[in-house]
Amino acid sequence: QVQLVESGGGSVQAGGSLKLSCAVSDYSFSRYWAWFRQAPGKRREGVAVLERYGATRVEDSVRGRFTISSDNAKNILYLQMDNLQPEDTALYYCALGSSTSAWTTLSASAFVYWGQGTQVTVS
Repeated sequence: QVQLVESGGGSVQAGGSLKLSCAVSDYSFSRYWAWFRQAPGKRREGVAVLERYGATRVEDSVRGRFTISSDNAKNILYLQMDNLQPEDTALYYCALGSSTSAWTTLSASAFVYWGQGTQVTVS
C-alpha cells in the first residue's frame, strides 16, 4: 500500500512563502509526482508535475512563483511556493501516477495515489 503524507501547510500573509513536503512510502510504480490543490467549491486542479528523472512542468497560474522538486534518495516531493496570494488558498494534495496522461494532462483522473492534503491559507 503506497502512502503519501503531506506537511508544511499553514497561514501566511500575501507575498509570503511556504514549502510543502510529501513523504512517499514507495514510488516504484509511479513515474510522475504531482501537486494539486482544491479551494472550497472548486474542482481539484493540477499545479505542477515532476517526472521521476527530472523534467518538471508548472501550470500557468503559478509559473514563476511555485517550484516543484524532489529528493529521490529520501522519497520526498516538494513544492516551494513564493509570493503567495489569497487566490492560492486551498487544500494542497500530492499524488502519484504512471500513465503518460498524468504528464500531458495533469488531470486528477490520471493519478492513482493521493495524500490527505495540507491546508494553505493566504490572507
